[in-house]
Amino acid sequence: MNNASEPLVRLAARVDAIAPFYVMELAKEARELEIAGRDIIHMGIGEPDFTAPEPVIEAAASALRRGVTQYTGALGIAPLREAIAAHYLHTYGLRIDPARIVVTAGASAALLLACAALVDRDDEVLMPDPSYPCNRHFVAATEGRAVLVPSGPAERFQLTAADVENRWNEKTRGVLLASPSNPTGTSIEPDELKRIVEAVRARGGFTIVDEIYQGLSYDARPVSALSFGDDVVTVNSFSKYFNMTGWRLGWLVVPTAMIGAFEKLAQNLFICASALAQHAALACFEPDTLAIYEARRLEFKRRRDYIVPALQSLGFGVPVIPDGAFYVYANCTGVAHPAAGDSGALTKAMLHDAGVVLVPGMDFGTCAPHEYIRLSYATAYTRLEEAVERLRGLFARA
Repeated sequence: MNNASEPLVRLAARVDAIAPFYVMELAKEARELEIAGRDIIHMGIGEPDFTAPEPVIEAAASALRRGVTQYTGALGIAPLREAIAAHYLHTYGLRIDPARIVVTAGASAALLLACAALVDRDDEVLMPDPSYPCNRHFVAATEGRAVLVPSGPAERFQLTAADVENRWNEKTRGVLLASPSNPTGTSIEPDELKRIVEAVRARGGFTIVDEIYQGLSYDARPVSALSFGDDVVTVNSFSKYFNMTGWRLGWLVVPTAMIGAFEKLAQNLFICASALAQHAALACFEPDTLAIYEARRLEFKRRRDYIVPALQSLGFGVPVIPDGAFYVYANCTGVAHPAAGDSGALTKAMLHDAGVVLVPGMDFGTCAPHEYIRLSYATAYTRLEEAVERLRGLFARA
C-alpha cells in the first residue's frame, strides 16, 4: 500500500525544480493564529488592500447583464487592446499598435506565454538575485534555466548591463527583469535599462521586462522599456495599480513579428482571458476612474514615506529607498533580537510573538537571503503604525 503522501504515478521532474513559497507557509500559520483568536497584521503578501473601484464594478455588472461572457479572441477584445494602447500614449508618450497587445489571464499567464515562446530546453535566462520567485519557475516550467545574478544595494538590487556582458555565454538566450521590482520596490534607472536592452540586442537575445508595478512609481515619471525598441517584450497587469488581483487580467506588448506565435500559444494554453474581466477593465481608463487610482497611488506613497524611516528606527537597514511598488527590502542584521541576521527565524518570531507577518528573503534568491526581509505596505496606514509599535515592543523585550 502506498503512503498517502506519495503520488500513485511518477510526477514530472520539473515539479522538483519549483520551490515552495515561504510567504504562503507563513500565511497558513497566520491563519491558524487568527482562528485561535489572535489579531494578525498582514504585511507579507503583495496584494493591494484597495479593491476595484465602483466604475469597474459597474462595468462588470453591465457586461454580465448584457451577456458578454463567452469566449473572446485569444489576443483579447479590440476595445481593451485599443484602450491599453491609448494608455501608453497618455502615460509614456509611446505610440503602440494595438495589434501588438496580447491580453492575458494575469501577468502570470503573460510571463508563461513569453517563456513558452522564447525559451527552449536548456536555454539560460539572466535575472537579478533577489527577484520574484515565480519568474525563475516560469523559466523552469519551459525547461530553461534561470541564472540568478547577485545584485546588491550598489546595483539597486537590479541586473546591470555589465552583468549581461560578463555573464552571457553560448547558452544564454535572454534576460527577464522587473522594474519596479518585487521584492525590493526599486526601479532600473532608464539609462541603465537602455544599456541592458542594447547589450542583449547586440547578442541576439530577448529582453522581457515585467512592468506590473510601474503605475505605482513615486519619485520620477516612469519610463517603459518599450521606449528602447520594438523588440522588447513587456508584461503588465490590472492587479497592482488597477487593484484587480482576483480578476486575473494582464497583458503583453510583443514585437510585431511575434504576434502570430503568441496568439497560437494563447489559443492552445488559455483560449482567452476572462471576458467579464476584459469588459470591466475598460472602465479603468475613464478619467474619473484614473483619478481614483491616482489618489490611491499617493496613499501608497504616504505609507512608504512613513514605513521606511519607521523601520530604520527599529534597527532595520534600508540600503536602497524603494521608488515604486509597495515593498521595502530591509536588512535585519542590526535589529535588537536574538534572531537578527536570520530572516527565517526572525519572521517566525515576529509572527508568533508580535502578530506581524513579514517575509524572509529566502523566497527571492540566494544572495544574502538570511539578511533581508520583505515588507509589504499594502495595508492601512493605521495598521502599519500598530505593526511598528508591536515590533518595537518585541525588540525591547528581546
